[in-house]
Amino acid sequence: MWVRVGLLQYTPGRSPRESGVRVKELLSRARVGADVVLLPEYANVYPAGVPAEELRGRAESLEESVFAGALEWAAAEYGVYVFSGFLERSDGCVYSSVVVARPSGRVEVVHRKVVLFDALGYRESDVLCRGGGPPRLVEVAGLRVGAIVCFELRFPEMARGLALQGAELVLVPAAWYRGPGKEEQLRFLAQARASENTVYLAVASMTGPDFVGRSMLVDPLGFVAVDAGAREAYIEAVVDIDYLRGVRKALPLLELQPVARQAMELALEKAKPTEDEHGG
Repeated sequence: MWVRVGLLQYTPGRSPRESGVRVKELLSRARVGADVVLLPEYANVYPAGVPAEELRGRAESLEESVFAGALEWAAAEYGVYVFSGFLERSDGCVYSSVVVARPSGRVEVVHRKVVLFDALGYRESDVLCRGGGPPRLVEVAGLRVGAIVCFELRFPEMARGLALQGAELVLVPAAWYRGPGKEEQLRFLAQARASENTVYLAVASMTGPDFVGRSMLVDPLGFVAVDAGAREAYIEAVVDIDYLRGVRKALPLLELQPVARQAMELALEKAKPTEDEHGG
């Protein structure tokens, strides 16, 4: 079974309305043949250089979102499942969320970012609330799909949790800031998470003066199938489920996970200080 995945790499506008117009324009110019389309983190609002309070003010509730209307249009127009990063306002909080628009028109939240980007001089927690639960799977186009967000790619546990639930494709909407070595880090982290979990992994990464782009699809052995480069682009690649199953049969990493976990627990137990080391 094959499923086509499309990655839309672009620079959002300063408002959700402007960003929705950009999505419609870019997809209208593309040849969309995908079953699943992924957009970057913060796809409805360009986040860089915006004061925290102003950025929070640009967040949308899903029920009243102008940008969600553009996602609904795309899902219905092309008969695809559209996953997108989304600056969401809900219950007095603002989240970096992942939403999915289905061809039927329904839009729902599938994940809210748990590990916020408080690193390298940035403090995302000044703007966002932390999501309250682990990522979950949704079934789309006969495929088991989960999502993590940008900085969460640096934490192996996030993708591993989805893989152990049965994920065949992990989606990563990202706004990956520029900086020394950042493009290389995005690439090798994506390859590591895909190969260690024998899963397809797709990154849709924002472009613009502050972000690297470099959206990609990585296969279950860690090979990069497509890379969008640094400019605005729409690219597609194939997720081959028969190939994935063959890789997992030959390389049963997920089946051996309990052995690795047991070894880790033993190592941690040995590393605990004894009473003598405490002075007792």
